[in-house]
Amino acid sequence: MRRILLACGLSLLIYIVSFACLLDRPLTLGALRGHIDATLRLGQTIDQPKLVILAGSNGPYSHRCETIRPIIGRPCINAGVAVGVGLDYLFARWKPLLRPGDIVYLPLEEAQYTRGHSASDLGPDAAIMLRHDRITLRTLPPRRQIAALFASGPRDAIMSLIETGLEAEGFRDPRDEATGGTNRWGDHTGHTAALAARNLTALAAMTPFHPTATQIDAGYGSILVAGFIRWAGAHDILVIGGLPTGFADSPIIGLDAIRTLYLANGAGFLELANRSRYPRDAFFDTQDHLNETAQIAHSILVGNALLQAIRDQTPAPSP
Repeated sequence: MRRILLACGLSLLIYIVSFACLLDRPLTLGALRGHIDATLRLGQTIDQPKLVILAGSNGPYSHRCETIRPIIGRPCINAGVAVGVGLDYLFARWKPLLRPGDIVYLPLEEAQYTRGHSASDLGPDAAIMLRHDRITLRTLPPRRQIAALFASGPRDAIMSLIETGLEAEGFRDPRDEATGGTNRWGDHTGHTAALAARNLTALAAMTPFHPTATQIDAGYGSILVAGFIRWAGAHDILVIGGLPTGFADSPIIGLDAIRTLYLANGAGFLELANRSRYPRDAFFDTQDHLNETAQIAHSILVGNALLQAIRDQTPAPSP
């Protein structure tokens, strides 16, 4: 029995050390990590009140800091990544860079409110933290740290070997040519209406899932958002909630719950007249991704609404 236990312990140690120190996913997880780190580096260079957009891929695809920045007259960082990346991880990375007077805009995807503990704990950021960012991992709850140790499996090991080999051979990711790239503010660019034309049939057939108000109220993501709003309020940072972009023929059914989550916890809430709904031909490849033309138009509306929110928060000068 002792030999069996020793063998099990040794295999477990090899497994953990392999994923913590040796195996990596430089093409898939590397792209996420690269975007997160690039926006954080930009945030470190800004010493004046700024706007930070945090969301899933709806952030960089459907919002454009390059457009919003001159409207609101302050630096803007588009720090949205993918829905699968945990909100607790994003909040933990950005909290040290947020200062009094900053604004955080959260046009989160609906799925980000309803993701459960397990899905959040075992997202791609778990593997990223274990391999590259154990400093942040140590700041998260023990449950999160344990989950990171076991977030990868045999398939990940095989993909790690493949991706590492491809990178060593100078493999060039073809996605930039197919879907565009990223500018210095973190916006996705180049996802033109012409490129989107090939996706129109797929877009027309999509049936988005909308969680109910009850699911949003009970969601683990909603708990994380509420906690972040309270933290921000205690540090004189303004949080403004917003709506993700989506199809005009598929309205959000949990809108009241989303709005209440922000207002009840002391944040602002930005709701455009069109509720961020657009025709399907305004999108690129999913209901969360506007094409570039619509992205810019939407960002003008968001920028003007944010400017008004900033003015509303600014005390009137003393007579």
